[in-house]
Amino acid sequence: MEQQHVDVLVIGAGISGISAASHVLRDEPGASLVVLERRARVGGTWDLFQYPGIRSDSDMPTFGFGFRPWRDARILADGAQIRQYVEDAAADRGVLERIRFGRRALSADFSHETGRWNVEVEDEATGERESYSAGYLIGATGYYDYDRPYRPQFPGEEDFQGTLVHPQHWPKDLDHKNKRVVVIGSGATAITLLPALADEAAHVTMLQRSPTYVLTLPKVDPLTSVLQKVRAPARLTYKVVRARNIALQRGSYAFCRKYPGLARKALLGLVRAQAGKGVHMRHFSPRYKPWDQRLCVVPGGDLFKVLKSGKAAVATDHIDTFTADGIRLKSGEELKADIVVTATGLSVRLMGGMELSVDGRPVDVKNRVLYKAVMLEGVPNMSLVIGYTNASWTLKADLAADYTARLLAHMRRNGHDIATPVASDGDRSEFSVMGEALTSGYIARANEVMPRQGTRDPWRLWNNYYRDRAMLQDAPIEDGPLRFEKATGTATGTTAATGTPETTRAA
Repeated sequence: MEQQHVDVLVIGAGISGISAASHVLRDEPGASLVVLERRARVGGTWDLFQYPGIRSDSDMPTFGFGFRPWRDARILADGAQIRQYVEDAAADRGVLERIRFGRRALSADFSHETGRWNVEVEDEATGERESYSAGYLIGATGYYDYDRPYRPQFPGEEDFQGTLVHPQHWPKDLDHKNKRVVVIGSGATAITLLPALADEAAHVTMLQRSPTYVLTLPKVDPLTSVLQKVRAPARLTYKVVRARNIALQRGSYAFCRKYPGLARKALLGLVRAQAGKGVHMRHFSPRYKPWDQRLCVVPGGDLFKVLKSGKAAVATDHIDTFTADGIRLKSGEELKADIVVTATGLSVRLMGGMELSVDGRPVDVKNRVLYKAVMLEGVPNMSLVIGYTNASWTLKADLAADYTARLLAHMRRNGHDIATPVASDGDRSEFSVMGEALTSGYIARANEVMPRQGTRDPWRLWNNYYRDRAMLQDAPIEDGPLRFEKATGTATGTTAATGTPETTRAA
């Protein structure tokens, strides 16, 4: 099998992968770079999920790329808009023609002798295997398992005569018109589905075990609208609104963590004003503190509008059993349903399930700690892009991409082949990088998959944009924990970008 060589190999063509590739090509325009994407289109999560009403749960000025203005004044965007935005960014940055679709990365092994990754790939359309070598590897697949969502088994569900569907695998031909629908869940997906289905369904009920904090945002950002009306340059408008929103995100999160009692009163007060007298507050009064789990946002109060209209309702209870025509709750209440949507969450899997090893020795990711929240300890020449859980994912993805580009440029200038973060046992804690911050179901399940949280800088993950920006964009590349070395042997190969014998390049 002929092996193709590139300077940089990116796994994933979603938001993280397009950001990473764009930043690398900005700083290293001469680098050979290939992006491997399992799906048939750009977009990642935003190509996978097709359920009605799918939208961002972060404001678009911060969910968009730092290098490409989001020009729409609407604060939240639907899934199709986001996917197209990502594809347009890939085309503009010269990334689109470097993507190889339908490729699933199976394994990657780093060799200290050659200073390269050897990556085995499957073309899922033909089943044929391909082999790549790369000086640097970027894992940009996020942490969702695209094949298997989280789906608990419910008592009696085999007796249900209606349709069971999970949002991650939404059937294109599912007709909910004039049907009774029950959506199991209380997270962003369930709260999006309720108003999206209510327009045509006979009735929709959101069934939750416990409530979630819900925050209403205006559909259109007032500042963006004003700046557009006075014809301010789009890039300036984006920069101003983005900076404001980053500050608001960080400030509100810090306030909630420092003053949870006051934050709770404020959030519940806003819900009370939106919901009116017809909606019982017990459905929106969580037992946990604000930001123990991610807040759910609704544009223009659409959730509360359909609840007040009577076309939708919320039930807070536990499932006793499914019946032939619905669900019986522990309280004895029965919810009739033609369709039950199990918006029960996501399973977590890093690198799309690709097996990692160094010099033939498997890497146990969950027992490694992250360096600057980007690189795995003891794993050379690899960045792992993990976005924020308490802010927009893309803010962190852009920072990680920018740092990776800086690192590659530094290695080229200084003749380094290999960069490896080296930690000590005292640098890692028992928690995962997500285990301390939030208590959402998928976060808890991630504890068995995700790297460990660090005990001190540069190993501790802070989920703080301003702190991360200083560390990843401004701090020197050379420090004690990041070790540089030369490869112990030599390597030859074919450059995939040009098809000609490679020229020697760092990383």
